Amino acid sequence: MGEVMADDRLSAMLLEHEIRGFLHAEADLLDDRRFPEWLDLLAEDVRYWMPITRNVRHDQSALEYTREQQDSCWFDEGKETLRQRVQQLQTGIHWAEEPRSRTAHLLTNIRIVSALPDAASAKEVEVRSRFLLYRNRIHDETDILAGKRLDHLRREEGGWRISRREIRLDQSVLLAKNLTTFF
Repeated sequence: MGEVMADDRLSAMLLEHEIRGFLHAEADLLDDRRFPEWLDLLAEDVRYWMPITRNVRHDQSALEYTREQQDSCWFDEGKETLRQRVQQLQTGIHWAEEPRSRTAHLLTNIRIVSALPDAASAKEVEVRSRFLLYRNRIHDETDILAGKRLDHLRREEGGWRISRREIRLDQSVLLAKNLTTFF
């Protein structure tokens, strides 16, 4: 019995280490502006969305974030739209990214919420994390965005793919001049 529990814990630790490495490598791709390679980490049926955060009374917490596919949101995209955004950024004539932004994606509190069928042979995992995104461009435009992510990752041929990403900003007013950065 103890040996089985030790094997389960070891499998869970190894899976968490693998997922953490995947997410850190993804952050490096974004910070290095290697967007075509980043797109390769996304499943073909990816859903990438960011609801708008609202200030609500404590007894209305269910209304704090706009609803998926029902309300307005900052992002609500699939792979084709993300591919078009990357192509636009690579033209060099994207007004909001010329000159290009410098970013630092910091990830923390990465934890696996669920793994199917189990940690030892996971094909799909749900991962929660926190992020801090620093962005600077020109000489005086600096944005710091903080929030939470809920990622669904799927093991496909060639490795893990992001099949769903929900991004929740911890601010209700977006102070950035634009929102061209990937999270």
